[in-house]
Amino acid sequence: MPTRTRFTSWRPLATAAAAAVLAALVTPAAAQTGPRESLPVHSYEDAVREAVWVDTRLDGDGDGRTDRVAVDIVRPREPTRQGRKVPVIMEAGPYYSCCGRGNESQRKTYDAQGDVVRMPLFYDNYFVPRGYAFVGVDLAGTSRSDGCVDVGGRFDVQSAKAVVDWLNGRATAYTTRTGTTRAGADWTDGRTGMIGKSWDGTIANAVAATGVEGLETIVPISAISSWYDYYFSKGAPLYDSGPDWLSHHVDSPDARARCAAVQRELVAGAPRTGDRTRLWTERDSVRAAGRIEASVFLIHGMQDLNVRMQHVGPWWDALARNGVERKIWLSRAGHVDPFDLRRATWVETLHRWFDHELLGYDNGVDREPVADIERSPDRWVTSSVWPPRGTGTVRLRPGKGTRPGVGTLGLRTGSGTETFTDDPRRGETDWAAAVDRTTPDKAGFTTGPLTRELRLSGSSEVTVTVRPTTPTAHLSAVLVDLGPDTVRDHTDAAEGIVTLPDRTCWGASTPGDSACYRETRAKTAHVGHTVVSRGWADLGNHASDAEGAPLTPGRSYTITLDLAATDHVVPAGHRLALIVGGTDRDLIDPPADTPTLTLDLSRTSARVPLVGGTAAFARATSGATPPAPAAGPLDGVGEPRTARRVPGPGAGG
Repeated sequence: MPTRTRFTSWRPLATAAAAAVLAALVTPAAAQTGPRESLPVHSYEDAVREAVWVDTRLDGDGDGRTDRVAVDIVRPREPTRQGRKVPVIMEAGPYYSCCGRGNESQRKTYDAQGDVVRMPLFYDNYFVPRGYAFVGVDLAGTSRSDGCVDVGGRFDVQSAKAVVDWLNGRATAYTTRTGTTRAGADWTDGRTGMIGKSWDGTIANAVAATGVEGLETIVPISAISSWYDYYFSKGAPLYDSGPDWLSHHVDSPDARARCAAVQRELVAGAPRTGDRTRLWTERDSVRAAGRIEASVFLIHGMQDLNVRMQHVGPWWDALARNGVERKIWLSRAGHVDPFDLRRATWVETLHRWFDHELLGYDNGVDREPVADIERSPDRWVTSSVWPPRGTGTVRLRPGKGTRPGVGTLGLRTGSGTETFTDDPRRGETDWAAAVDRTTPDKAGFTTGPLTRELRLSGSSEVTVTVRPTTPTAHLSAVLVDLGPDTVRDHTDAAEGIVTLPDRTCWGASTPGDSACYRETRAKTAHVGHTVVSRGWADLGNHASDAEGAPLTPGRSYTITLDLAATDHVVPAGHRLALIVGGTDRDLIDPPADTPTLTLDLSRTSARVPLVGGTAAFARATSGATPPAPAAGPLDGVGEPRTARRVPGPGAGG
C-alpha cells in the first residue's frame, strides 16, 4: 500500500533560515510550538454560499447526458480575499430533502437564487468560522441532483468521489444543473474530510475504499461497511424488503419516473434467497479496504439494531490489517449521533481530529487512546488500543444441565443433545428472561456466578451442529449478561436519549441557520439482563457463505454464526449465558417452515474474546462469590421495536 502523505510542516522550506533567527528571539517553547487549534476568526454571516453541479461522468438514468450532482457550499470569504486556500469537510447523502438530518430532522433551505440558507447540523456553523469550507452533496437521484439512487452502488459512490476529484482539480463542475458555465474550486487546497451518520457515513466508507486522492480522513457514524450485511446475515434475511424499497424512500419525485431500469437491477441483483451476488460484492467496503489512504474515526452504538455492530468488527479488523490510522467510539445507545450522547466532548474531539487531519496541527489527538467506550450511561472509559492488549479468544462449551434446555457454560466439552422448536413470536428478550426455565423455543447455557468481572472485547462466533426436521431453518445465537443493571434504553423510540427543551449553541448563527440545538440526556432503564452480542444464520448456508441450499430433514449440519463486536464487562456476581434459538423476533425473518432442531453439544462451542484469555475465564468461574441475582423480566425496557423492521439506515437520522 502506498505510504499515506501526512502534514509534518506548514511552512515553506525557504523560511527555515528566518525561522532559525526567530527562534533565537523567543522562548524555546514558543519556538517549537506551531498552531494547535483553529480559532473562529472568520465571519459566518459573510461566508460565501454557493451551489455547483459536479459531473459524475456516469449516466445512471440513461437519458444520454452524464449526471450532475448538486453540491451546496458554505466557505469563509476572507481566505479568498487573502489568497489562502481552505480544507473541506463534506457530508454526502440522500436525506437533505426527503427526510432531514439529525435529531431535529433538519433539511436544506435555499434563497431565491438557489443558494443554501440553512445547512443541516452544526458542522458549517462551527467549522466555517475556523477556516474550513463545508460541502453538502445530494447523492445522485435525490433532491436537486440528476441520476438514480442505487443504494451503495457506483452511482451513490461516484456522487461523492466526483466531488473530491473536483475539489482536487480532476473533475468538472458547472454553475447550474444544465448550463455550460464551469465552476472552479481554486479556493480549496483539496484536503477533504468526509463525515456522516448512517447512509451518509456509509458513503464515506465506500469513497475511502476507492483510494481517491485528496480524501484525508473519514468520520463514519453508525455506518454500513457491507450492504449485504445490512440486509442478510449468512443468508438469514434481516428485513422483509430489499434495496429497491430503500431507493424509493429517498429518491426525488422526478427520479422515480426515469429510474425504472435501476430499480429492476436492484430487485434482480438482491434476491430474497440471501445469496451473495455481484450486486453485494460491489457494495462491500471491507473487501476493498486495502485501497484506503484516509484515516478513520469510527463511531457506533453497541445496541444499534438498525445498522448493527456486525458492520464494526470486520471493518475495524480490515483497517488494522492495512495499517490505517484509526480511532473508535462505542456507545451503549442505539442508532444515535454522538452529538446527542456527549455533546461537548464530541465537538471538542471532532474539532481536534479535523485540525490534525486537515490542517496538520500537532495537537496530540493522534497520541491519545484509540478507543472511548461507554461502560454505563454517561460513564466512559478509554483503551490505548482496541481490542485491548491481552485479549484472547476463549472457546466456551455448552453442557447438559439437570433440566431440558437449561445447561452449563464452561471450558469442558459437553455431551448429549438439546432440542428446541422455532417460534417466530419469541426472541432474545424472551429467551434471556427465561434462561433458567425449560421453554420449547430455545436452549440456554450459563456459567455460575462470576467471582471476578469478565471483559468481552471484540467479535465472537458460535459454531453449532444441529439436526433439523424441515428443509429450511434459521438460527440465532446471543451472549447475555445475566444480572441487574441500569442501561440506556435502546428499545425506546429514541434509542437511548431524551430530547430536552433547552438549547445550546455550537458555532455562529444567521437568521436562517441557527447553531443552537435541543439538549439531550440519557434515557435509562433498569434491567435484569443485557444482551451483549447477537448473530444469525440460515442453516441452508452451512456449506457456503455465498449460497444457500435446501436441507435434508434428519441430517446433521454444522454452521458458524458470526456474532457482532462488542465491549462489555460482566460484573462479579453476574453470569454469562449463551442462548441458541431459531427466529429472533423482529431481528430476522422466519424460514418457510417451522423446524424443530436438535443441538449436538459435543460439536457446539462459542469463541469469545476475553481480556486475559482463558486464564481470566478460569479465575472468574472458580472460588466463592455472593449469590447471583436472578435473571428476571425487564423493568422499563420493552420488546425490540417493530419500527426497526422498516429498513433504512438512519432515515431522518
